[in-house]
Amino acid sequence: MAILTLDEAKTWIRVDGNDEDGIIEIIRGAAETYLGNAVEVVFDETNALAKLYCLVLCADWYENRDLIGQQPSDKVRFTCQSIMTQLQNAYGPPEDEEG
Repeated sequence: MAILTLDEAKTWIRVDGNDEDGIIEIIRGAAETYLGNAVEVVFDETNALAKLYCLVLCADWYENRDLIGQQPSDKVRFTCQSIMTQLQNAYGPPEDEEG
């Protein structure tokens, strides 16, 4: 189940029309996969924090697609790291208890 719809991503990054749908759909899917891999939890559209994380990541990747492979801006990096930390701590898999 998806966290974001294509229309939500397009609205967030302020894209009208359908010319960019293919690239936005790839970015949307990649943001959701990135979040799932980092937290090891499957989120859906009901988790507002997961949705915001994916929106921020989509906007950064879309607006800076010519810089892919380079470090994100400090502002985006801080925002994403803060949200990721909360998602990992609130929803991450329980740590194995030894003993």
